[in-house]
Amino acid sequence: QMQLVESGGGLVQPGSSLRLSCTASGFTLDDYAVGWFRQAPGKEREGVSCITSDGNLYYGDSVKGRFTSSRDNAKNTMYLEMNDLKPEDPAVYYCATPLHGCWGYYNGGSTDVANLGPGTQVTVSS
Repeated sequence: QMQLVESGGGLVQPGSSLRLSCTASGFTLDDYAVGWFRQAPGKEREGVSCITSDGNLYYGDSVKGRFTSSRDNAKNTMYLEMNDLKPEDPAVYYCATPLHGCWGYYNGGSTDVANLGPGTQVTVSS
């Protein structure tokens, strides 16, 4: 059974950094496109980043230049390094597999995802 579990969320001050982890089980992470997504209360789910099986990276416009996604194949884990966290970044952060790949998700295609993890809460407050 394919499963993704996020960790690393917490409460930080504006301008701080935080690293999230997404560990896969039941499948090999680098065989799939896997992305980070977030959802704040009252808002739709938003794409944060995505890594293709080839290692190509995609980022949402609101996090470009501040967030960096990476993957450790030996640990079957994906990371999201978040820098300069802003008041608009708080949300529950999830990892999941976009059904139509990273390119489709970030280029007007389907935003459907599968294997959504339970999520990890990120709070930014002074």
